Amino acid sequence: MSSVSGASDLPGGSTGHPDERSTGAPKYALLKSVNEPADLRKFERRELKLLADELRAFIVDSVSQTGGHLSSNLGTVELTIALHYVYNTPEDRIVWDVGHQTYPHKILTGRREGMSRLRMFGGMSGFPRRAESGHDTFGTAHSSTSISAALGMAQAAKLKGEDRRAIAVIGDGAMSAGMAFEAMNNAGVMDADLLVILNDNDMSISPAVGALNRYLARLMSGRFYAAAKKAGERVLGTVPTALEFAKRVEEHVKGMVVPSTMFEEFGFNYVGPIDGHDLDALVPTLRNMRELKGPQFLHVVTRKGQGYKLAEADPVLYHGPGKFDPAEGIKKSSGGKPTYTQVFGDWLCDMAEADPRLIAITPAMREGSGLVQFSQRFPERYFDVGIAEQHAVTFAAGLACERLKPVVAIYSTFLQRGYDQLVHDVAIQNLPVVFALDRAGLVGSDGATHNGAFDIAFMRCVPNMVIMTPSDERECRQMLTTAYRLDGPSAVRYPRGSGPGTAAGKDFETLPVGRAELRRSGKGIAFLAFGSMLAPALAAAESLDATVVNMRFVKPIDEAMVLDIARTHDLVVTVEEHQIMGGAGSAAAECCAAHGVSTRMLHLGLPDKFVDHGDQATLLASVGLDAAGLIAAVRGRIDGAGGG
Repeated sequence: MSSVSGASDLPGGSTGHPDERSTGAPKYALLKSVNEPADLRKFERRELKLLADELRAFIVDSVSQTGGHLSSNLGTVELTIALHYVYNTPEDRIVWDVGHQTYPHKILTGRREGMSRLRMFGGMSGFPRRAESGHDTFGTAHSSTSISAALGMAQAAKLKGEDRRAIAVIGDGAMSAGMAFEAMNNAGVMDADLLVILNDNDMSISPAVGALNRYLARLMSGRFYAAAKKAGERVLGTVPTALEFAKRVEEHVKGMVVPSTMFEEFGFNYVGPIDGHDLDALVPTLRNMRELKGPQFLHVVTRKGQGYKLAEADPVLYHGPGKFDPAEGIKKSSGGKPTYTQVFGDWLCDMAEADPRLIAITPAMREGSGLVQFSQRFPERYFDVGIAEQHAVTFAAGLACERLKPVVAIYSTFLQRGYDQLVHDVAIQNLPVVFALDRAGLVGSDGATHNGAFDIAFMRCVPNMVIMTPSDERECRQMLTTAYRLDGPSAVRYPRGSGPGTAAGKDFETLPVGRAELRRSGKGIAFLAFGSMLAPALAAAESLDATVVNMRFVKPIDEAMVLDIARTHDLVVTVEEHQIMGGAGSAAAECCAAHGVSTRMLHLGLPDKFVDHGDQATLLASVGLDAAGLIAAVRGRIDGAGGG
């Protein structure tokens, strides 16, 4: 098996067209001739390597100008080319798990020019989207869904009598999730024509963890077996009886050299591992496997950041960079306002220093959730459980049963995947688990799949839950401390990025549970602002001479404050960076209704639609959640022209 390294020696590790400097050939000459996969299939096999070089260089150039996922996309260049070269896409269906490795796929399927507006407002999504292209056969962005979706497509082809193939491409990190194994278990008995490709790069976003990862490492260490099998088949290929004998003893040989392949136990025909950057291995292997019937499993080994030295050296840093100079690489920022994620990470370390019972848990999001420092300082109390949100929540519940103090650091959008466990395993038992919900509200360039738009609604209806919404960095720290001191389940939801710049401090001050704060007194109009919406509400209030209340708590809501405001103002405006339906504004309305207080109310928040990608400020303005939008909505209501 050939090496999976081979980074270019060009400045920064760039891999432009190898003939470009010496021959003056047009930049990306081959790549620009590919407007759909049918164009690619006209190439000679020897041209594919040059195309891979151009495609890799184009991705580095594009992402350096727009930001986006980089390491994962550089790792799938050859695999993407081989798949579209061998399979009749989009008639043959490819489902990309998670989807942050699909830039090569997008570029080769007619969206090359769209890369200039990647993840921008009105531009191309960073993930597969069915509405964007017929080549995006299934919309993805959360992990471990590909095998289930591709199995459904394969079974549909079988039921409809259609001769087409279904392929799921899944990473080793995503393969650790329970849903992937549920699908494997089902696929093995359906006998559908399904190919699962395990893209093994020893990474998810954070480094991969768990028993499966160790198993794959052992498989790779057993290359002696693969080499011996290949040599034996060459020798025995002309002697059918001997070859049959070799096949019969194959499982025994595997047991002696590498662990028994669990994928075959699921009913799959396992092939691999092969070099995922070797087109001379990928293309013939895929051609052979395309002709096989039933469930097939191909194990390819790739390297995140392949071909760009800086990304190879630090694939985590280059997982989702902003704009950067390809020659110089990413410049690590210094100074500036701390993000809410950093505030949480600092608080977590401080509290762990003060209380040895604190345990931190993350489902494969160490960097994104601000746990790097904690993992280094308190490794024995840090648990990355892999892409397994359900397990993360119930694991925390088990710790809480033994009087430890678990803190689950999780994105709002990913807690959706552990909702049953939040209800059944945590809330019903009233266990003191703290949920630190990062990326609550609009997240920006990742778009609808990652927006934290629903957590208030799905948690507010659960008994025993306490839900807090900090309006600045100091309140975030105060609320985390408050949550930690409670003897029941709680959640602190905070947005992506920085707050207004209030110093968070280092103390452990708590807040009175369910108590709001009057921030401005005005006349006629009152804003009940939740979390990040306090700042635009205060700005709007200056123009409207309105009262502003920093509500702080969604549950329990400050009923006394809500009722007093409702009785003394002509219009009560609730503002939240969350879906209007079932959100914090609904809680205020329910409070008034329960106490028989009739008042005019206007609920402002995210509309009943999925908000697309773009920068956060633009998105907030687009849904009327900046100061100008709040003013316009209130004046529209007063003038009789608005709704709410």
